[in-house]
Amino acid sequence: MAGQQQAPGYFRFRLGEFTVTTAFDGYNRRPVQGLVRNAPLPEVQAVLAESFLPTETYDGPYTVTFLDTGRHLIAFDAGTGGQMAATAGLLPANMAAAGIDPARVDLVVLTHCHQDHIHGLVTREGAAFFPTAELALAEPEWAWWTDPGNESRSPEGQRVNFANVARRFAPYQGRIRRFAPDAEVVPGIHAIPAHGHTPGHSLFHLASGREKLMILADTTHRPELFARRPGLHALFDFDPVAAEATRRRVLDRVATDRIKVIGYHFPFPATGHIGRDGDGYRYIAEAWS
Repeated sequence: MAGQQQAPGYFRFRLGEFTVTTAFDGYNRRPVQGLVRNAPLPEVQAVLAESFLPTETYDGPYTVTFLDTGRHLIAFDAGTGGQMAATAGLLPANMAAAGIDPARVDLVVLTHCHQDHIHGLVTREGAAFFPTAELALAEPEWAWWTDPGNESRSPEGQRVNFANVARRFAPYQGRIRRFAPDAEVVPGIHAIPAHGHTPGHSLFHLASGREKLMILADTTHRPELFARRPGLHALFDFDPVAAEATRRRVLDRVATDRIKVIGYHFPFPATGHIGRDGDGYRYIAEAWS
């Protein structure tokens, strides 16, 4: 229907000598019912209503980050590949609008292996979407999802990830690199272990000159809910208690140190700052310029 499609969704800014681009991949809509494990539905709906968000349905956005260091063109995660919700899969078009050729991406850094982050590694036909790129992910994340023995020890809703990881990684065999949880992935990009959302979930601290940026991945899903109330446990978390501890630690750090952030599930352009707000935090979006 005319009027449903927005203008191309990408946002670009400088980080010292680096260039950062966020590219929108769409969203997935789900019921609010069942989204939070440890709070009654009316309480969750009240928090959503405070931010003028719907209280019956919940839209989870997807945004992929690209970093041009001058030596490397890096993607952080790969989006949905148009293989999940009908409202997602916009990444290729938005990359094209931003002038980013997947064939030029030489490194894809994965924050974790949930399907909304790795489906886009391959096309619908099973070919590598980033044909020359190396994959890099934390050793604990690799170890968990590539060991079939862990399937029965995973939450029931996440067991599909084991077969999915094998399928999505297959076209990249021979160019998959695992790194230590606190490694420097390339100069200027340091991994930060963030266990909880998945066993090897990783954040990334980017620095160039005096400029800093934190790739939050899924430390918090939509900030209007899970940053505002960091004690809420999302349906998606592997270990909700550990995920909450990680969330509180990371949000405190970026608020205290005034570090700019990018959140995979933040409203587009998905970059801004986190500030304290009572017992929780609020997200201040970057001004469009």
